[in-house]
Amino acid sequence: MTGWASFFVSGSAKMKESAVSEFINVCSVEDLVSGAGVAALVNEQQIALFYIGGNVYALDNFEPIGEAFVLSRGMTGDAGGELFVASPLHKERFSLLSGECLDCDGVSVAVYPSKIEDGQVWISA
Repeated sequence: MTGWASFFVSGSAKMKESAVSEFINVCSVEDLVSGAGVAALVNEQQIALFYIGGNVYALDNFEPIGEAFVLSRGMTGDAGGELFVASPLHKERFSLLSGECLDCDGVSVAVYPSKIEDGQVWISA
């Protein structure tokens, strides 16, 4: 990985896995590292952001197998068209689109809708 950064964002909305309530501005796209992850603290929840191919992907930074907040430090890759991040702990791969673990059935992390508008990164909360 070429770089790591963290951001703190506060707001009135709490992060929710199942419901899209609003988008929160997290950072500038210039704060991201192409092909790598950064961590953002949004409403007291760690979110891993990945900037790949001009798109931003947001998922929970907590890696459930190793039980640590490390996914933003994982290596990204592509397995047959499926973009993933590999945990830096045990190398399990998590889909950047669905959050599903590609190596362990029934294991996943939360994903959050995200977008880039006017050079700013937004995730739903």
